[in-house]
Amino acid sequence: MRWAGSMGSPWSDFVVDPLADLVFGSQCLGCALPGRMLCGDCSAALPTTAFWTRPTPCPEGLGAVAASAAYGGPVQAMVVGHKEHRQLALRRPLARLLATSVQLLVADDPGVPVLVVPVPSAPSSARRRGHDPLYAVARGAARALRRAGTPARVTRLLVVGRRVHDQSGLDSAARAQNLAGALAGRRRALKAAASGRPVHVVIVDDVITTGATAREAQRALEELGVRLRGIAVIAATQRRTALLSSAGFD
Repeated sequence: MRWAGSMGSPWSDFVVDPLADLVFGSQCLGCALPGRMLCGDCSAALPTTAFWTRPTPCPEGLGAVAASAAYGGPVQAMVVGHKEHRQLALRRPLARLLATSVQLLVADDPGVPVLVVPVPSAPSSARRRGHDPLYAVARGAARALRRAGTPARVTRLLVVGRRVHDQSGLDSAARAQNLAGALAGRRRALKAAASGRPVHVVIVDDVITTGATAREAQRALEELGVRLRGIAVIAATQRRTALLSSAGFD
């Protein structure tokens, strides 16, 4: 439920929308308890560690990938609810999960600023949804990283260069073909964001499945001369990915 005039403001993200959920009726996505979309117990049960993961089969040359959860259960419901149903009360916990994944990628070099680069949504998708879900979550993740002592900012270094077909039902090879050349890098934005300083560039997305989208985003940044630190996602599909190891982040 949304209140008129609340779209896009921090007040709506953290006060108005959660209050509307309580007033007009909601239930926890984890345990179905009436009230908040994510109750205190289920929020506390979300992962606090990230792990390394690889799609299977993995696109050639794909960078390191870190995820915070397997794609299923409450986390899947959170991603879908926020993205497709504008359940904005879920933005903060999703941002916390994404920040955990980014932190794993940069943990061995914490003093270097991080440029968080979201995979762009097609303009038509953003209009249909009424918001840009990944960009909003990425901004929340950057705030969480800064609170934890890691300098981070979100930068739109990627844009959609051409229209792609619906990816539902496509295998890894078909997805790669569908996405080839679909994204483009913004050279001026990179120059302004980096300002000649050493930075870690991290691509972020909500879910990794075949890795085709992440690899296309990586290709577009590499054409700008970017040396990518890795790809951070909220969740990884279990059907197509292998979980390798984990490390913690508070």
